[in-house]
Amino acid sequence: VVIVVLFRDHNSKQRERNQYKQRKALLTTQSPPTVSLTVMAKYAYAPLQIDQNRRGNQGGSSGNNLSGMMMSSSNNNSNIPSQADKDDGNDQLVQERMPMCVAICVLLAIVFVLSKGSGDIDLQAQQQLQQQQQHSLRSMDTPQVGATAATATTATTTASGHHSEVYPKPGMVQQQDLVDMNMVPEAAPDSLAAASTTTVNTATIETPPVASCPDCPTCPEPTTTTTTTTPNILDDPNALMAKLRQDALDSTPPHIIECSSAEAGESQDACHLPKSERYTALGQKGATLWMTGCSGAGKTTIATALEDLLVKHHGKHVYRLDGDNLRTGLNRDLTFTEADRAESVRRTGELATLFSDAGVITLVGLISPYRGDRDLVRKRHEDQGIPFYEIFLDVPIDELKARDPKGQYARVDSGELKHFTCIDDPYEEPLDPEITLKTHELKIEESAKILLQRLEKDGILMGPPKVTPPGLPNPDGDLLVDLLVSPTEAPSKQAEAATLPKVLLTDIDLNWLQTVAEGWAAPLTGFMREGILLETLHFNSLLVDPFNITGNGDKLTTKTKFEDFNPHRPNHRVSMPIPITLSLTEFTKDSIEESGKQDVALVTRMGKMIAILRNVEIYENRKEEIVTRMFGAIDMGHPYIKNIYAGGDYLIGGEIELLERIVYNDGLDQWRKTVTELLQEFDDKGADTVYAFQTRNPTHAGHAYLMKSAGEDLKRQGYENPVLWLSPLGGWTKSDDVPLDVRVKQHEEVLKMGTDHPGGLDPASTVMSIWPAPMVYAGPTEVQFHAKSRRCAGASYFVVGRDPAGMKGSMEAVAHQDDDLYDGNHGRYVLQNSPGIEDMKMLSFVKVMYDVTDNVMKVPDESRMDDFISISGTKMRLLARNGAVPCSATDIPTDLVEANCIPSGFMVPDGWDLVVDYYKNIDNTTRWIPWSQPHVDPPAAEGTVSTGSFGFSTFAMQNVGSASFWHDIEYMPSAYKNTEKGIINMVTEIPMYMAAKMEVDKSSPGNPIIQDSNKDGSPRYYTYGTPFFNYGLIPQTWEDPDLKTGLFGGDNDPIDVMELGSTSLKMGSVTPCRVLGSMELIDEGEMDHKILCISLSDPDASRIHNMDDLEAVKPGYIAKIVHWWKYYKTSDGKDVNSLGSETPRTVDQALQVLEEVHHRWRSLCGLDGTRRTALSSHTDGFWLASQGCRA
Repeated sequence: VVIVVLFRDHNSKQRERNQYKQRKALLTTQSPPTVSLTVMAKYAYAPLQIDQNRRGNQGGSSGNNLSGMMMSSSNNNSNIPSQADKDDGNDQLVQERMPMCVAICVLLAIVFVLSKGSGDIDLQAQQQLQQQQQHSLRSMDTPQVGATAATATTATTTASGHHSEVYPKPGMVQQQDLVDMNMVPEAAPDSLAAASTTTVNTATIETPPVASCPDCPTCPEPTTTTTTTTPNILDDPNALMAKLRQDALDSTPPHIIECSSAEAGESQDACHLPKSERYTALGQKGATLWMTGCSGAGKTTIATALEDLLVKHHGKHVYRLDGDNLRTGLNRDLTFTEADRAESVRRTGELATLFSDAGVITLVGLISPYRGDRDLVRKRHEDQGIPFYEIFLDVPIDELKARDPKGQYARVDSGELKHFTCIDDPYEEPLDPEITLKTHELKIEESAKILLQRLEKDGILMGPPKVTPPGLPNPDGDLLVDLLVSPTEAPSKQAEAATLPKVLLTDIDLNWLQTVAEGWAAPLTGFMREGILLETLHFNSLLVDPFNITGNGDKLTTKTKFEDFNPHRPNHRVSMPIPITLSLTEFTKDSIEESGKQDVALVTRMGKMIAILRNVEIYENRKEEIVTRMFGAIDMGHPYIKNIYAGGDYLIGGEIELLERIVYNDGLDQWRKTVTELLQEFDDKGADTVYAFQTRNPTHAGHAYLMKSAGEDLKRQGYENPVLWLSPLGGWTKSDDVPLDVRVKQHEEVLKMGTDHPGGLDPASTVMSIWPAPMVYAGPTEVQFHAKSRRCAGASYFVVGRDPAGMKGSMEAVAHQDDDLYDGNHGRYVLQNSPGIEDMKMLSFVKVMYDVTDNVMKVPDESRMDDFISISGTKMRLLARNGAVPCSATDIPTDLVEANCIPSGFMVPDGWDLVVDYYKNIDNTTRWIPWSQPHVDPPAAEGTVSTGSFGFSTFAMQNVGSASFWHDIEYMPSAYKNTEKGIINMVTEIPMYMAAKMEVDKSSPGNPIIQDSNKDGSPRYYTYGTPFFNYGLIPQTWEDPDLKTGLFGGDNDPIDVMELGSTSLKMGSVTPCRVLGSMELIDEGEMDHKILCISLSDPDASRIHNMDDLEAVKPGYIAKIVHWWKYYKTSDGKDVNSLGSETPRTVDQALQVLEEVHHRWRSLCGLDGTRRTALSSHTDGFWLASQGCRA
């Protein structure tokens, strides 16, 4: 067995070519020597970066040139190196190179043994062929660019016994051109082989010479026998190396155990930082974009443009791999054979996998002509859970030849280059690439933008997991916020809420609760704690760590600490410009602290327990600081500033659990969609991007033009299906804004008209959804929140006009009275540069006018301005109030107000009719729904009937069983007159926890229960806290103003009663109640008695008979009652009330008061003979015509 190990020095190709020529000349004159066993004294397999000095003494300038050694060993018998040569070796070098040498020897032995069994030639021919192969191996030339797995060699034995070898003849240059990666040398060496397909070695073996025949005049010609043999891999070092590589790969275990935490054949992720944490910390995901296509298709050019976009504009980590940087180092040992091409793709794929696993967006630009090689790379990525995008640059050959930036296609056409991929070598097009780019039809920037949009769509440019549909941005904090408890949990949590301290929500608070609970203010999950409020006020943004990368995962949900800081700051900033806080009074604060509980129930003004606030934090409401930082203006007449100052002196923060979905029952709930529902609707429409248009006014054709133009512009940017979100403001607005229902119904007509009118919108590409948050009119600060909350619901673009969220200063403003508080240009500028806005983009309004030539709103043509007229918002409102009718389509006057007409193309007709109806009836406030306020059914008792809307001035409740709550119900229930003293009937006006101030109407027929009003006519509500008692009247009583207690007369109403039990009573119910005592409230110069009682059906009624019993059963309750009546009006800006006594009256004293006010009622009704004319003038207008009040 002859084992020969050859190593070529990559740095000595030219010298080897010369040696090749010398060996060839020598071998043509002599047979190769017999080599029994050659043991190589020097062996080298270490990488090229091993210091050349360590190999300098091993055989010449080329280091360890074993081809040279073999040449010398054939000319002398000293095959075993001397001791001095051994001493020159380095132990470290031996250790580095020995394993590969042994492996190669073993593999060659295997190849040799296998080759012994093949072929049909005789033994002599086999021996000759083996000698030829050994000789060929010793004298092998440098591997050839484009060489095949085997090289043709012809061995011939003549009749005379002479041996000769015919070596491959240097032929035409063969090379693969990678034009856009500069991988081809300018001139190929002449010695490079030109074969690209596997050829078969043919050994022509002549038979022994035929003996002379004396009878013949001449001898016959020698005959020959030709035998074809299987090519031997030893003939081609490139094929040999490919075989060795493949054998090594095949013998390598497919799964390496990287650490003790992992198992063989399983994922090794346990040995690494988890991808989710790595990607979240980096702010991007790893992915590989594999660009394949013919030479010159633009792979490197487009990859470079995309790299520029990602790095410079988006701040992402990107690296580009192509022939230049790969063949400089990693792939420098590879040629352009099919096997080496496959190895190049494999190595590049492995490198890309590692880069992408590390969070790098990896751009690969390789021709990679073979589909199978690319598919293996894809599978490798898929096995590792790494996104892989095959990008096919599909360009016609004619276009490639026309481009030909380096002249390679011209060389192919001239015949100078052969086996050129896509010309005379195959290129296997991808069957199902993720993206196909026809770069001959696209600009470079357009191709790069298509790739960028795909990365955005798939969430590659964000680190955390994508939680929204493809193409839509993640909400701030990268987590969807939906705080509604599940239906199965709701009953138990409702029961828990009943046991918790109660915090009152105003209707504006309810808007904010909806905003937070439905995810519009992500990542907030509750009302702001003090630290979060400070960040909002000072930075208009928050630092957050929702995935706990820096150990700050609970930052938003834990109580503020001012002395114990985490040493590591959160790693992500999100926009949060508007304080979202909940105020409470000292009364509520004390109630919470006295309860000893960390959670509270949130209760609407109608008494509904709507949510639980967990782990609460109470802190000072620094109103002036909030106002000045939030508004940057001093204007005590500003409507939202007034709202802030009207709040309590404390704020409460905590996390929300929404017990039931917030609905308003105003006929508009179909347009109120949660963030989750909106995202689903966008997905159902196939949106690849969403742009939001916020409305505070009816939509006219100018608005429609801007919205449609924005959609067309997005399509030009490469989006296929941009969806418009028509987003009317739904929360609280100031009183002179267009009501919500008018706007929404007008928008309905706009969608109904579709594209048949210039002012219509296509419903197929439009979604309308009410935005729930209140307006605060904070100009540049507020518009940031408008944009941020739309992004949380899926919008990538926000249309913003002049002076967004601004208003005129009031007459109380320090500056800008009756003038814009904010410069009209500031909002757009601040929004574009605000912190935490991320990649959301702004679409600005442009000025549009009405073109009378075609009845369309558009950007005016400066060359014919006489054809355009301006219709401002002020002019539109005036025309609507005047009931303007459509103008002639062919004769539109320049003075629309004088003609009292509106151009037909200005607004959809039915929408205009709605606007006219509103402005003509603007003063009838009961017709309109100004903003989102709950319309709920009253908690009514049986036997009652209601009209109007509960909580509004139109509401009234009648008693069906009797004509009047006041006059026709017994003062004391007859069933108890002879059994227990001090039992009275109570008519409930205000059930426990309800803040709507209700009272019996003394003037209307039937004396219904109605909504009490403030002096300005607005509904009146308790604002000091949730009433912890049931409140009502005792029928057949009257506090006569002429009856003086000291200096104060009665309040001219039925006497009030507080029921102090633990159960909420129904409105309009009549409840037998045991009198416990009374209080005397001096209110605005009147004596207002409050009878204290407990319902006989209350669980504690058997234990409570007087005020002492009450204090014993409910400690602190009396003090709580006293505090309430003294301070309950202070939250409305009024003074503290006075009490006739801080100590409640006894039962007997209370009964004396009751006897007196009952007697006064009898006088009022004339039941004791008193004539009406003898009564106070304060009774004028009282309705006394009920059966119980007649003499």
